[in-house]
Amino acid sequence: MSETNGASNNERLLAAARSDNEDLIFEVFEDPDSFDINCQDGLGNTPLHNAVRTGSITVLEHILEYDGCDVDPVNRIDKATPLHLAVQLEHPELRLHIVESLLEAGADTSIKDKNGHTVLDYLPSDDTAIRSLITKQKAQASFSRDDIASDDDEEGDSGSGSGSDDD
Repeated sequence: MSETNGASNNERLLAAARSDNEDLIFEVFEDPDSFDINCQDGLGNTPLHNAVRTGSITVLEHILEYDGCDVDPVNRIDKATPLHLAVQLEHPELRLHIVESLLEAGADTSIKDKNGHTVLDYLPSDDTAIRSLITKQKAQASFSRDDIASDDDEEGDSGSGSGSDDD
């Protein structure tokens, strides 16, 4: 008898993420109205948290591709996002792969957990590859915010210099 027999599709989704069970996640995805991609377990962990924590790369990719997936959910106990968990993974290649996937999906590197720490605070000091990715992501986010702010400040000014004709 399956451990997910009789479970709700939210519970099955959480289990699929914990066990990297691609078949199970496809079964759940067959009925899109029967689950919430951002559902939480009792600790506030979403399927994305579970996939990151257990290194379930296959399921992680399916979750990230699913419409409406929140890439920055915060769990209850640690107030940690999946990116907080990813930078703490012990295996360097797995850590890099998962962090890259989360950053590509738009994960926010500036969110602080219950201890006031961002993801950079948890990253091993010798992990220069991920540190560089996160620094680049932060710079791009800052540039985007500055660009939006300057667009708002210059509203009505036809000489904004944005070069965009899509207004």
